Amino acid sequence: MSNPILCRTAVAAATLLALVASPHAQTRDPARLGKDLTGVGADPAASKDGAIPAFAPADALLPGWAPGKKRADFFKYKGDKPLYVIDASNVDKYADRLSPGQVQMVKQTKDYKMEVYPSRRSCGNPDFVVENTKKNVGTATLGADGWSLKEATVPGIPFPMPANGAEAMWNYKMKYAGIGFEWPVNYISLSPRKGSSDWIQAGATQTYYFPWGKKGSTQLSKLPPVEYYTYFAYASPVALAGQALSVVNYLDKISDTFYYFPGQRRVRRMPTYAYDAPQIGFENQYTLDEPRMFNGALDRFDWKLVGKKELIVGYNAFGMYDPSAKLSDVLKNDAPAAEARRYETHRVWVVEATVKQGVRHLAPKRTFYLDEDSWSIVVAEDYDAQGKLWKLRESFVIPVAETGSCDNPAFVQHNLIDGRYVFDQSPLGAGKDIRWVVDSKEAKFNENFYTAENLRSISER
Repeated sequence: MSNPILCRTAVAAATLLALVASPHAQTRDPARLGKDLTGVGADPAASKDGAIPAFAPADALLPGWAPGKKRADFFKYKGDKPLYVIDASNVDKYADRLSPGQVQMVKQTKDYKMEVYPSRRSCGNPDFVVENTKKNVGTATLGADGWSLKEATVPGIPFPMPANGAEAMWNYKMKYAGIGFEWPVNYISLSPRKGSSDWIQAGATQTYYFPWGKKGSTQLSKLPPVEYYTYFAYASPVALAGQALSVVNYLDKISDTFYYFPGQRRVRRMPTYAYDAPQIGFENQYTLDEPRMFNGALDRFDWKLVGKKELIVGYNAFGMYDPSAKLSDVLKNDAPAAEARRYETHRVWVVEATVKQGVRHLAPKRTFYLDEDSWSIVVAEDYDAQGKLWKLRESFVIPVAETGSCDNPAFVQHNLIDGRYVFDQSPLGAGKDIRWVVDSKEAKFNENFYTAENLRSISER
């Protein structure tokens, strides 16, 4: 009997390569950056039909923004109107620019729609990131294992002309976001079971620290072998309040996770709290490797770079980051409100992940779609062990005034089988905005903050 996953994958791969060829992927000449490619490796040309404009220097944000001001008010194109709306009545017409998960989501979800706006290539990078990216051509390397990151000039995109899927995924992991960012308040929301009205909404604070993100030019090998540090602490609901964790996510091995349990007044090291382990408190709907669209080590999968495709994705979607909005106005039972989800057509790299022989994972086949301008994972899909499309993740890219680059922390994950969704890593409804940091002497932006001893100390205050 033929394997349905492999058959579907082969057809999809052939289609993608026919849609948008990438003949220059193997031509690693740094002189191409800034000429026939942008400074981080994107195609600067417009699409044949003009739906994707030519790349121009990023000027999407108007001057005058400061912390406390509404980000959307300073988007140059805030007056844009939708070009068209995709719903169940016309989704097949646009299927060539949608992923399989997006098509299924539209078809099976009552009243679901996607409002598609003019495409604005709003994502640039500071000059030092562009310069470091150029230095990386021919010098950045993966480890001998084929998945870890061994060397790169940072902060910068390691592989602007990727030769394989693992290199493309590292471009996402190492895209510039300053030295870190934090949510003073973040509500991780899980929609109700079918027939119920009971949400799980967990209030928390979270900080990410990227030790390689400091302005300048540094060899990654001279720094600790860390992708990021993060601290997370729950304030609600009662069942989770007081729990906190500190994680060190490495460049070349599984993460170290330390978890504080207030009932025990102790910190436990949790070596198995990674990969597809379910996150505590979310009814097996949210695993440890799903935040940030993909989280953790690459070692359990083989990563194939399929090619490029034009895709309708969440872009310049400031409505998903509005701290002044009411959660209940945006997060509806079946999906976030359409008016908050701005979509545009952009070119994406397509990466397929297949679980390695002898390794287990709840989603043995996954597909990731990476925006060519920002290297953000904008769409991801998981297939279950029976080859059935299981989960669809969509993130929402916005230009960030603090960093001069784009980021996409806010995302929604739809369980296409159960009909529930998770929304996370957004300041939506929090009253306080997310804060990107480019330089700081705060304790949270130092590796010493992320120890088991410090976690115990700050949790017991």
